[in-house]
Amino acid sequence: MAKYSTGSSAGGGGTSCELCGTESDSLRPAQVAGAELEVCPECAPHDDAQKRGGNRGGSRSRDRRDDEPSRKQKAAQNVAKANPVWDGDSEHWEQEGTNYDDDPLPYLVSEYGSAVVEARREAGYQREELADELGVPEADLLAVEQGRATQAGVGGGLIAALEDRLEITLAE
Repeated sequence: MAKYSTGSSAGGGGTSCELCGTESDSLRPAQVAGAELEVCPECAPHDDAQKRGGNRGGSRSRDRRDDEPSRKQKAAQNVAKANPVWDGDSEHWEQEGTNYDDDPLPYLVSEYGSAVVEARREAGYQREELADELGVPEADLLAVEQGRATQAGVGGGLIAALEDRLEITLAE
């Protein structure tokens, strides 16, 4: 598979797609990852201009491959909606004093989430009970237990409170 234009069709006589190598009499110019290539109809959907909605001349025939980027994007959006890592709402932790600038998350030991779950269970707490006792959203405690403290915007204050309450070490 060619990674850049070989110039074989620059003289007007090339018959091989510069992206996949397939012989074709229907080559057309395309820009793929910044390289100007002569591509076959099968590789035409990889044209960066078409992905942005541009048209490099001639009308595109509408077929199933033309829908793939939008279908893939919709599928990814559906997965993200069903399993959000961050809901986009930082207001709850900013208002409650867990401003990440003022309360930075320390470097955490490996497997810190498992350590929290084990210590919480040994102390006899349900997740909801411990969250209520610490005065934090249960979602923040769940994020720590799942090892996603950074992605969830959890502050160092919660880590310190967990270390104190559960008598464990989470910060390096």
